Amino acid sequence: MRPLPLAAIALFPVFLTSAAQAARAERCPSGAGPTVRKIVACKPEVSASACRALGRSMGCAVVRELTSINAVVIDIPTQRVSMAQEDLQAAAQVDLVETDRSVNWLQAVTASSPFEFSSAARDILKKMLGLKPVVPDDPEQPWGIRRVNAAAAWTSPKNQGQGISVAVIDTGISRGHPDLAGVVAGGFNAYDPNSPEDWDDDEGHGSHVAGTIAAKRDGAGVVGVAPLVKLYAVKVLDKNGNGRYSDVIAGIEWAVKKKIPIANMSLGASEGSEALRRAVASASKAGLTIVAAAGNSGKAVGYPASYPETIAVGASDAQDEAAPFSSRGAAVDFIAPGVKIKSVKLGGGWVEHSGTSMAAPHVAGLAALAVARGALTPQAVRAALNIAALLIAPMPVACQGAGMIDAAKLR
Repeated sequence: MRPLPLAAIALFPVFLTSAAQAARAERCPSGAGPTVRKIVACKPEVSASACRALGRSMGCAVVRELTSINAVVIDIPTQRVSMAQEDLQAAAQVDLVETDRSVNWLQAVTASSPFEFSSAARDILKKMLGLKPVVPDDPEQPWGIRRVNAAAAWTSPKNQGQGISVAVIDTGISRGHPDLAGVVAGGFNAYDPNSPEDWDDDEGHGSHVAGTIAAKRDGAGVVGVAPLVKLYAVKVLDKNGNGRYSDVIAGIEWAVKKKIPIANMSLGASEGSEALRRAVASASKAGLTIVAAAGNSGKAVGYPASYPETIAVGASDAQDEAAPFSSRGAAVDFIAPGVKIKSVKLGGGWVEHSGTSMAAPHVAGLAALAVARGALTPQAVRAALNIAALLIAPMPVACQGAGMIDAAKLR
């Protein structure tokens, strides 16, 4: 297929000829069977309407638009994917064509069995290794909250994050948990565009993350790093932790549109996406600071954490050792508590989980405190966190970046 002139594409929806209608019907017959989803980004000079028209001309349906990267998401019948791919790549208006894959974003950032010991077994293991025991949790502050010295920053309501919003881009947030009552200000379901208001958590991961960021300070349950922050649940994953790249991008775009300054992304994939990279860069330029879990491979940092615009967080344990599962490398910016972290449990109560998923929300909460103190851009937030961070000796820099952030040193 030859590329269409821009003017012709712009008029396409209005002046669709009978021949074109027949051609589309042939491409998208009723009951055509399975489809493949593609992200098609148009060049910057191509208008959104022209890009949308091009997508409609190539696929059965435009599923959604990704405005930050001038892209549309389209479904193409499996039997004509190869032909459509060639046509799209040949079109002068097109800048990028990617398969919009569905992946499990939680497998790479949530650890399990190595740290699921009973309390007695953990104490025996520590004695065998010559490690000092973990200081017991106080009635409200889990050990991770105390390790980042969060309470030292709570000198006023403003210094607890009052007036600051944080987007939790995850599985949603529980509407009913007492530690989050009044904390969650709203949300958006990017995973299911037909139900944008249905952002309640059906997996538990997002609620656990939310508790570490901003569980309220009421003397019961747990408390978060920034207990007066308002949270927004941005549901991009289903009850099994699955979601497409376009779902995650749509969630990022919603946070930018709402002018939310901080987003926590305790999710990750082992493979990157050019569309996701562009969306992260665009969000940063628009003023969104993205804090992301580094990953649990014990090797290279995953995505989106490895993109330079994000703040990538590795995980430590209560003895200030890098968690063996924590991803490492030059992309790691900070380390935070990520082993046996107590937080909100879906359906009520509390539960301990391990992973860089649990480390990232500590830093997201600290980033919110930095914004409350006047850090108004992603660059200023990063600078404030760097100033407040201390290296943990003798931990390799590859595991910790600038080190552990001390909330008392935020300025």
